[in-house]
Amino acid sequence: IKGKHMTTIIDGSANADFATPLAVAEGGTGATSNAGKVLQCLQSTLTTAFTTTSTTYTDLLTLAITPSASSSKVFVSFTSNAGTNGDATHLATAIFRGSTEALPATSIGSRESSMTVSNTAAQQHFSITGCVLDSPSTTSETTYAIKVNVGSAGTGYWNRAARDNDAATHDGRTVTTLTAWEIGG
Repeated sequence: IKGKHMTTIIDGSANADFATPLAVAEGGTGATSNAGKVLQCLQSTLTTAFTTTSTTYTDLLTLAITPSASSSKVFVSFTSNAGTNGDATHLATAIFRGSTEALPATSIGSRESSMTVSNTAAQQHFSITGCVLDSPSTTSETTYAIKVNVGSAGTGYWNRAARDNDAATHDGRTVTTLTAWEIGG
């Protein structure tokens, strides 16, 4: 609405109702709509270390959501930390819906599509993030996954550094999250 701003504070109460109809006198229909509203939010976490030598995509973390309407969109995001042992290994990370990459890169030639590519020294692991606004067009359970691989011979490390020194001032451990929000269409 031009010239009007509204701040919504979500305080965790179980009785919040954001589907307030716009009155006909104000140009609305008087009906409620879920368009643009968060209908549900789910999160999956990985709190342990993960390593792989796979050169093809393998699941790091998965999450299933059942959209309430086929017109809904699903906003999916992840955050993680990943590292290599400082060699030529490159780590690829992407979001998949089922077996299909949710947001593939284009014009890749013979390269691999991914959301992030990482390469680090043995004592490092960098924060990696990605997100996609997906249109699954279904009311069936839909599984999203963070899939990872190593681009060449070597090992990839998630939620830890390759060195993994168990000392208070070295090589912390981290958490990976995968979150999905159903947005009304």
